Amino acid sequence: MESTTIERPVPESAARRRRHGGKKGFAVLFLLGVTVVVGCRVADIDGFTPVTQLLAFLPWLLAPTGLALLLSALARSWTGLTWGVVLLGALAWYIEPYGKAAQPDGTPLARVRVMTSNVQFGQGTDALIRAVDRDRPDIVFVEECQATCMADLRDTFGDLSGENPAYPYRQAVEGYGSDGSVILSRFPLKAADPIPATMGMPGAVADVEGNPVRLRLAHPMPPLPGELGTWRRELGALRADAAADTRTPTIIAGDFNATQDHAAFRALLDTGLSDAARLLGEDRTPTWPARTTPTIGAQIDHVLVSAKDFSARKVRFQELSGTDHHAVTVDLTLHQRK
Repeated sequence: MESTTIERPVPESAARRRRHGGKKGFAVLFLLGVTVVVGCRVADIDGFTPVTQLLAFLPWLLAPTGLALLLSALARSWTGLTWGVVLLGALAWYIEPYGKAAQPDGTPLARVRVMTSNVQFGQGTDALIRAVDRDRPDIVFVEECQATCMADLRDTFGDLSGENPAYPYRQAVEGYGSDGSVILSRFPLKAADPIPATMGMPGAVADVEGNPVRLRLAHPMPPLPGELGTWRRELGALRADAAADTRTPTIIAGDFNATQDHAAFRALLDTGLSDAARLLGEDRTPTWPARTTPTIGAQIDHVLVSAKDFSARKVRFQELSGTDHHAVTVDLTLHQRK
């Protein structure tokens, strides 16, 4: 005798509870993920993979938090709503610029235009040359400038051995792929020891109209999974270099592979440096990756200056063909320290 199964309709209240439970579950997952990242920001640490990488995109965490709030509202979860509102408040607080925005008002001594560009294994060299010809910066910091890039810059802008060179002075770390870096200058340069690192970080002291200015190209290892220790160590070496001499005017520029939401980068700023973009209210303008900026991205290319010596008048972010980084150009004024 065949048995028959009678399907009973699920009560409407039970179906509603299931739907609400699904929304609540997704909301909790979003809130937990954002909480871990924000918690590291609150604790002033860079955490672990993938938290370290997500910290670079802190402002965009507003999106999953907002979605979690919507799901919590649909699920009628007061816990989720309260949790989400607290996270939104924390994100809003930490999205505010980090560091001092006060600019020195001592007697102006000189004006300096600085450009920094990561040319991505030399692929953006031609575009950089055009940008330099157009903007005529006084000092150019070039990251990922391999042998061909070095030769092209030397052929185009010359050196002391040529006639009327545009940039007669340079300080470089030769290398292949991403390892090479060079500082080009209209001002005379005195060599300084490079910082030992995975990629080239040359240094120099420039004679800017009779005033010594320390220059350092920054290009620490990116915070790749498995390389966080190297990233922290090389940013720490930049910090130690900056802290070793806080009396001489200083410019540190390049691809820092870090944003103001990374504790290791904030520690560097705390040595007495200001981010020139921060001084002009542009500290959240993304510079990488070029394909998705400005819709989404992170500002990892910076021009840092000693806060007691430099003011900033103008900053420009330029997309260059061939590279995934935007070039950053800043007009600075060197002041007599009070």
